[in-house]
Amino acid sequence: MQRFAFFCTFAPQIQRKMIETLLISLIIIAVAMALLLVKVLWKKDGRFSSQHIHDSEAMRERGVHCVIDQDREARQKGAAY
Repeated sequence: MQRFAFFCTFAPQIQRKMIETLLISLIIIAVAMALLLVKVLWKKDGRFSSQHIHDSEAMRERGVHCVIDQDREARQKGAAY
C-alpha cells in the first residue's frame, strides 16, 4: 500500500519531466533539420557533396582508397590474409 501511495504522489512529476525531455529532444531535432534544409536551399544545385573516399581528389592524390577497393586489390594479388 505504501508503494502505491508513493507512486501516486510522484507520478505526475515524473510524467512532466518525461514530457519536458521529449519536447526538448524534438526541438533539438527540428532545429537540426531546419539547418540542414537551409544548407540544401542555399547550396548550388541543392545537394551535399559526396562523402565517399573514391570521390575525393585529395585522397586519390595521396593514394588512399576505399576499403572495398583495397580488399579487391589484395585478393587479386593473393595477399588478402
